Amino acid sequence: MLERIIERLLYASRWLLAPVYLALSLGLIALSVKFFQELYHLFSHILEISESDMVLVVLALIDLSLVGSLLVMVMFSGYENFVSRIDVREGSDELDWIGKLDAGTLKLKVAASIVAISSIHLLKIFVNVPHVPNDKLLWYVVIHLTFVVSALLMGVLDRISFASHRTHAEHPPEGH
Repeated sequence: MLERIIERLLYASRWLLAPVYLALSLGLIALSVKFFQELYHLFSHILEISESDMVLVVLALIDLSLVGSLLVMVMFSGYENFVSRIDVREGSDELDWIGKLDAGTLKLKVAASIVAISSIHLLKIFVNVPHVPNDKLLWYVVIHLTFVVSALLMGVLDRISFASHRTHAEHPPEGH
């Protein structure tokens, strides 16, 4: 009886994550405001801005959109994986990937997004390389390569761990 109550409480506690995922949408609102602020700034100075500065602003816009996409992915798949299914009615604009991202796949997508975001930051630094001290440039590259290696290792570990699951699915143990 006590065990059953504890299990129900633990299971119900997953709903504590729902406000966390909802609050991430506030971050999405903040990113959107910043995106349109940057866009307004770009267009209000379009005739005076240099080509390299314009490239930097466009890269910042791409960066903000990638972070926003990452937030949406984490909100929806996290909610679906840990709280409850998202019930979207037939004929609506349902996202194809909802319900298909498990926690492991989400981690890989987050890692890939971090690498993409880091790549954009590094590209912004390379565009502005005459104004960046060499020691800082080296650290930016090292940090980016750390993200790349981490994402690759996560992918390899995921492949290794799921290879055993795929083997069991293809060749079930004797007697089953």
